[in-house]
Amino acid sequence: MPEGDTVWRAANDLRAALAEKVLTTCDVRVPRYATVDLSGHRVDSVASRGKHLLIRVGEASIHTHLKMEGQWQIYLPGERWRRPAHQARIILATEDSVAVGFSLGITEILELGQEQEAVGHLGPDLLGTDWDSFVAVENLRAADSVPIGIALLDQRVMAGLGNVYRNEICFLRGIHPKTPTHRAGNLDAIVDLSFRTINVNKSRRIRVTTGDTRPGRQTWVYGRRGKPCRRCGTRIREDTLGPDQLTERNIFFCPVCQPFTPG
Repeated sequence: MPEGDTVWRAANDLRAALAEKVLTTCDVRVPRYATVDLSGHRVDSVASRGKHLLIRVGEASIHTHLKMEGQWQIYLPGERWRRPAHQARIILATEDSVAVGFSLGITEILELGQEQEAVGHLGPDLLGTDWDSFVAVENLRAADSVPIGIALLDQRVMAGLGNVYRNEICFLRGIHPKTPTHRAGNLDAIVDLSFRTINVNKSRRIRVTTGDTRPGRQTWVYGRRGKPCRRCGTRIREDTLGPDQLTERNIFFCPVCQPFTPG
C-alpha cells in the first residue's frame, strides 16, 4: 500500500493540474456515482489527509484512496494513457489537463460536510500543516501491548506511514517489529523519527532512508531478506505481521540489531 508521501505528491500533482480551474469533464466510473457530473464547476482545492485524497468541487468532495494498486496520472488532452482504460475509476479534465484515477481502492462523491466521516478517524497527519506530535505520542502510548509494528501502521495513531517506513523506523530505533509498544522504548523518539523520515522523502520519487540514493542502497532492511545487515553483517530476516491475515504485511529485521523484547 502506498505511503503517505506518495499520496502527498499525488495531491501536489492534482493541485497543479486542477485547482482553480473549471472541469470540462467529470466521468465517475463507479456504478453508485455514474450519474454524478461535476463538469462546469470549479475545483476549489486538493488536499491529502494521510493516505486519503480530497478534491473539493463546489459543494462536493471527491474522496479517493489508492489502497494497493491505485494511482493518479496527469495527461495533456489527447495524450495516450499509460494504463488500460478499463482500470480508470474517475476522469477529471480541464481545458489543459486530464487527471485519471486508475484502480482506486475507494472512489466516492461526498458532500463537503461528510468529509469527517471519511477521514475523521485518522490520527495526526505526518505531512499535514496541523501535525501534532504530542497527540501522536499519546495515541502510540495507548497502543500498549499491541506490537509496535502494528501500531505504526494504524492510521488512527498517526496518518501516513506504510510498510516501508514501518520497517525502516523499527530498524533505526533498534526495535523488533513484534515488540509490544509499551516495551518499545522512547515513544517520543519513534514519533519524531517517523516525522523526519517521511518529510525528508516527501518530494522524492525514490524513497531513501539510508542517505544513499544508489539502486539497492536506499533502505536498511526493507526488501533485503537474506542480505547482510548494513550495520552488523547478520542476514536480514523476513516474517509477517498484522492484526489479522487480511492485513498482514511483510516485516524485515536484523535479529542482532533488533532483538525481540517480549511483553
